[in-house]
Amino acid sequence: MTKILVVDDDLALSDVLAFAMRRGGYEVVRAYHGLSALEQFAKEHPDLIVLDWRLPQLDGLDVCTRIRQVSDVPIIMLTVRDSDDNVIAALEAGADDYIVKPFSPRQLMERVRALLWQVVQDPEETIQVGSLVLDTKKHEMHFGAAHPTYLTRLETRLLRALISKPDQALHNESLILQVWGPEGATNDMLRQLVLRLRDKLEKITRAPALVETVSPPGYALRTSGS
Repeated sequence: MTKILVVDDDLALSDVLAFAMRRGGYEVVRAYHGLSALEQFAKEHPDLIVLDWRLPQLDGLDVCTRIRQVSDVPIIMLTVRDSDDNVIAALEAGADDYIVKPFSPRQLMERVRALLWQVVQDPEETIQVGSLVLDTKKHEMHFGAAHPTYLTRLETRLLRALISKPDQALHNESLILQVWGPEGATNDMLRQLVLRLRDKLEKITRAPALVETVSPPGYALRTSGS
């Protein structure tokens, strides 16, 4: 049975989320602060984590960062913070999704199902365009002799979509579907993810704006010089 770790110090909300997930057919384990979240993760090996940002002892962002050092388990971040800086911080820490409170249990369950479905669908392959190589199994990209750069699951999906159709404009809607699946995401979440990927690409290729913004709203991976 698929196991989900719910981490939230709001006991009432944790009860609601646990009930909804058990009703959806998932096994649920819970933690109520950051350190116990790490302990439960190591002990239970969950298939997905629902993680509140504001936690006692160790906040959710730190928990996410530590887990990402050893695992690519899907992580959904829950927070009352919806600024661009906070979205960037969550994605940079390795969160796969980001839900702003308040939200409905149904909304969360849709995101859970979508993430678990995407994990099953993710191909394991190596794609190369010029000197740029993407290893989707290891979540790494390589450029020439440079050291490999780690990518989050979302960054891997985004680069896979772009590198599979080099020099072609891909609309926002198409990229959102390929990165987040049928449940989708917002254009702002895509924009923030593009900024993170673009920054990593520029650091290893030393080529600015390799991921180019195009009109109508969308993006393209430019391969000239790659």
